[in-house]
Amino acid sequence: MSTALISVAVITGAKAHDVIGFARLFRRLEGVDCYVQHLDDFAAAPEEVRDGYDVLLFYFMPPGEPVDEGLPGYRGKPRAALSRLGQTGQGIVILHHALLAYPTWPFWGKLVGIADRTLHGYSHDETLAIQVNASAHTITQGLARWTIIDETYDIADADPDNEVLLTVDHPANATTLAWTRSHGNSRVFCLQLGHDAQAWADSNFQTILDRGIAWSAGR
Repeated sequence: MSTALISVAVITGAKAHDVIGFARLFRRLEGVDCYVQHLDDFAAAPEEVRDGYDVLLFYFMPPGEPVDEGLPGYRGKPRAALSRLGQTGQGIVILHHALLAYPTWPFWGKLVGIADRTLHGYSHDETLAIQVNASAHTITQGLARWTIIDETYDIADADPDNEVLLTVDHPANATTLAWTRSHGNSRVFCLQLGHDAQAWADSNFQTILDRGIAWSAGR
């Protein structure tokens, strides 16, 4: 197994976030070499640059669905770039609001493993008692039930063809919180947690994100 750092493109956009706190989160993780960038920069990069990352982590929430025509050159061709997900074998991590990205694009729903991603409501600063649903998985191994303060999403549960790792019993949230799946030749790790610095500071959150990145990269 390779001991080299895992190169990660952390792709943001279309959603305000704590830039400094978010960058600090990835500095806390072990074994990763992260490059935080806007979707425009990722989509405008040459294909060989995009394909050079071990893992693509999405933390964005664009509306509608991506288009390539009619955009200024600096924005690249996001639809073409994203449509290649699963073809290259790169790991894919879907973090927090990226689950809700491109709500009218069926491709993204298939990628994240939720057929109907309609958001019926959300709430900040909620206390979530998290249950480990798959204690033998490399991402969650050794972790026990814990409590975190984070944002809730009232959305549908992950589809049955996913392997669910974390669950929660909260009236304002789906039951499923973290799961794995495959998309084409890629491993996909989805994690609903991670709204802000309050959640990012949680040691279990950091462990799960770090392991999820490694798992998606096949490490």
